[in-house]
Parts: sequence; structure tokens; C-alpha cells
Amino acid sequence: MALNHHKFCSYLVIFTFIFINNEKAYADTIPNYLIERKEYIAYALKQPVPVVCLIKNFTIYQQKARDILLQNTQLTTTFFDEKTHQPFHIEIFSISLARASDLPKPTGTTPSVNTTIYRIELYNFAKNRTIIGFVDIYTSKILDIQQFEATQPDLPPHLTHLALQIACDAPEVAAALGFKPTPNEALMAGTKTALNRTRCERSHHLCVAPTFVQNDKALWAIIDLTDNRLVGTRWTFTGAKQPIPTEKRLQNDIVTQCICEKINHIERDDWQFDYMLTSSDGLRISDVYYKHKRIISSAKLVDWHVSYSKSEGFGYSDAVGCPTFSTAAVVAFDTPRVATLIQNDENQGFTLEQIFSSEQWPLPCNYNYLQRFEFYKDGRFRLAAASLGRGCGNDGWYRPVFRIDLAGEQKSVAEAKNTEGGQKINPTTKTTWENWQTENWRLQDERTVYSKEGYQLKISNSTGKGFYIEPNRGQFKDNSRGDNAFLYITKHNAKEGDADLPTIGPCCNTNFEQGPEKFINNENLENQALTVWYVPQLKNDDTIGREYCWAKGYLENGIYKTHIYPCLAGAMFVPIK
Repeated sequence: MALNHHKFCSYLVIFTFIFINNEKAYADTIPNYLIERKEYIAYALKQPVPVVCLIKNFTIYQQKARDILLQNTQLTTTFFDEKTHQPFHIEIFSISLARASDLPKPTGTTPSVNTTIYRIELYNFAKNRTIIGFVDIYTSKILDIQQFEATQPDLPPHLTHLALQIACDAPEVAAALGFKPTPNEALMAGTKTALNRTRCERSHHLCVAPTFVQNDKALWAIIDLTDNRLVGTRWTFTGAKQPIPTEKRLQNDIVTQCICEKINHIERDDWQFDYMLTSSDGLRISDVYYKHKRIISSAKLVDWHVSYSKSEGFGYSDAVGCPTFSTAAVVAFDTPRVATLIQNDENQGFTLEQIFSSEQWPLPCNYNYLQRFEFYKDGRFRLAAASLGRGCGNDGWYRPVFRIDLAGEQKSVAEAKNTEGGQKINPTTKTTWENWQTENWRLQDERTVYSKEGYQLKISNSTGKGFYIEPNRGQFKDNSRGDNAFLYITKHNAKEGDADLPTIGPCCNTNFEQGPEKFINNENLENQALTVWYVPQLKNDDTIGREYCWAKGYLENGIYKTHIYPCLAGAMFVPIK
């Protein structure tokens, strides 16, 4: 007998009061809401389909989509431990009408035409696994099921509220602030985080960090939502207090109608492509042609990882995307902007830019990101991004995660080698190229070897056509300081990011484990369709005269304005001629 989920789906109003001591929580009394949540989960786990549902007000179409998915026996077998046959705690995080950017394969129709395909996100707390299903309620068929290990979807409202209440009721938070805060005073409550030396480290548990700004500091209350407790508090210095500028606020309706629910098209300077705003993977371009030759299947900005302490290891895993019907932490401020690309006083092509901004930016613990595509008349293209400050501290590291799915099936990868060694780049450098046999990654550092032109890798087909990859070393005349980037090459797999991805990496790793390494499986790279992952590393700076990834307010004609100091990062793709 199938479980009738909608009969027991309810919304939990959450309050909490937990004491902690050296990460070992104990409670004098367990509040009713925690007892109710625990009992509800226990009840759900005893059902034939042991899935927790705490989202209220499902439509009949969402209910139908959910029921179709949860009747799939191939999926439901993964709900139980293979050895003990005990159920895992799996919870529904969202059910929504799928946009074009959500679908695992392009449909050629706009999301407004699609009224039958739903996207369902579930999270396995025990396995730290995200499950995404696509269901057509018209045909009652499951189109696709994707499972992502060591990844976490964005939070539903009831879990964000849970984190807020744990933070606000924790004695440690009140003691640090000098008063008991209210949920309305917290920022970034639903944004995922990590904390070393706890189970939140490397995002093994689902953890978030409601943050409270006090003068020139911000207190992070790091909440473990797998164990429902506060695991620690940390302070960051945010810099001098900023005024609220007199500027327009988010134009949610315009952005949603023009760019989230509609596929847009550009034809200019021998380039043509589609673009739209995704739920949480930023602005995506797709089906990119240059002089009628298809060169990119899709390209987008998957995550922003922001960390504030190498030793403590805490920060945020941000998502950027649509302002409505999305769980992105930082959302689109306005519609994208197309502009002429001027370099050396000449028209070199054009750019496509999208701003993502917290509504109260540039106040502390509000974020502002730029995503930028550059298209050159000579066939070059560059994917770039910048933090526009100021974030939650003056010692932050920003790591945007790009995914570039190059068109074409028969491609191979080679790495620059030269006989003189080191990074020496000059016209006399003798360059050789060494092929990669299997999926791999590299860190761009002082040991990286470049060709005489400054190229690190080349991706080409059997005829030699393709692209060189030129990482940013500060040579692009945009005041950047180099990327120090991690670069990964994987065999293309549609289930590894063609559709909108959950957060694939933790905020605060300083090594190569930024998320794309999950897709390195020793696959052969010879004559394959390839995906490039590029993860720059940007350090902010509030030193006067050397500001970088920073912002500060100033008064102009009696009105507060904001001066930004962007840190633009991104690799150039240069056609092989």
C-alpha cells in the first residue's frame, strides 16, 4: 500500500533552546517543537516510503509529481541501508515546475510552455547525498533521476527557520552579542557553511550560519541541521560601518519574466547564442556559435565558495540565480547588460554581464557578484566573475566555480611543457605539448609551465582545431592580480551539470577539493566530449590604496554612493589557428 504523503505533510513552526559545551550538546529541557520534529521523522521512517515531508501548501500538481517519483522502486531501494535495511532520513526540500535550465536535456521550449515537468529535490541526511528527480505529470513518467554524492541542495524555508531559532536561542550567541537576538536580525540564515574540527567540516553535515552584524564585526552562529544544534560561534571583522546607498532595489518581477522564464537570444559580431538565468547556477549561455560553427554547448557559474579563516575553516557556499522561485543566496539585481568591448580604444567585440546582489549591499554580510562573458571578434572568449565586496570580513577568499561544456565529441587535452622550465614566457621559449590520458586537475601556481604565448592547456580535435586555455596571470589589463586557479578536465556527462546543480563543494577547502573533483573518475580523455571546470582563488583586501574584492561608501552631492574595487577572474579561450 503506497503511503499517502499529503495527508501528513505539515509545516513545523520551530523554536529551540540548546546548550552546548565543546561541541557536546545537552539540554535541560527539550522543547516541544524538537520533540514533534523527532516524532514526525520517526513516524515517516516507519512508512513503506520513508520520506519526510515538512513543506506546506503543495498544489495538486506538486503532490502528483511527488507521488510519481516516490513510487519508483529503483529509487526507493536507495532509501534503505543495504546491510541493515534500516531507512535513511531523507527529506523533500523542494518541488517546482522545471525551467529550461533545470532540465537534464534541452527541450527547445521555454519554461512558460512547459506546464507538466516538475523538478523534485530530496536530501539524504545520513549519506550527505542530493537526489533530483524530473517527472512529467501529464504522462506520469519519470524523465530522469540524478544523485550527487557529498552535495547539498539549498534549504527550504522550514529548515532556514529552524537554523534561525537555534541561533537566536543559544546562550553562547546571546553572551557574545550581549543580548538575545531575534530572527529578523540575522543575515545569510539559509546559506550553507562549514567549520573545521566539527562534523560540519568539509560539509559532511548540513550546516548553515545565521550571521549577526554588530558595529564593525559579524558573529557567525554555525548550526548543524543534521544534529539540530549550535556547534560554534566565530567573529569576523567587516570593516568600517557603511551607510545604505540611495539606489534602486531588486526588480524581481522584471528579472523573472525577462530572463528566468524566457530563453533569450543574441546575434552580434559573428557570435550567436541563447542565454537565461538559472535557479542557482548563475547566468547560463548555451548553443554558442562563432561564424556558424558551434563551439560551446553550455557555460555557467555553478557556485561561489567564500571562506574567512584558513585555520578555523568557516565561510559560505553561495549560489547565485533567479530572485523568485529560487533558493539562491544572492540573486539577480537586474536584467543582463550587453555592452561593446573596448580595449586599446578599439571595438574588440562585446560583453554580456549579470549582477547578483544582496538587497542590503554594501552593508556587512551582504554580497555583490558580477558574472561576465566576453566575446571577441577574432573568436576568443572569456568567462569571468568578480566579487564586488564587501562580504562578511576583510580576510576572505572567494572561489567561483565555472563549468564550460565545449561542443564536439572528438577532443583531447594537452598540457604546455617547455625545455627551459618554470614560468618563463617569451617569443624564444620552445614549447611542447604533453597529452593527458585520463581526467585530471592542475593548480595554477609558481610551478605552472606556460607556452610562449601564455597558454597552459589546449583542447583540440583530430584536425588540430580547438582552443588554448590562457589562465589569468594579471595580463588582461583589468586590474586583476591573477587567479591561482584550480583547473579540471573531465569527460562530459550530462548528469554532472547539464541541468542546474546543487552546491557541489564546501565553502572552505584550500586544496583541490572544490567540488569538480567529484567528477574525476579516471575516465579516458582521448577523443571524447570534454568539460572544463575553472576555479579561481581571490583574496580580498581593505588596505587603503590596495582595495580588492572590496566596497566602501562615500558621499557625493549629498547622496551616499558605493565605490567598488572588483577582483575580476577568469580564463581566456583562444582559437587554435
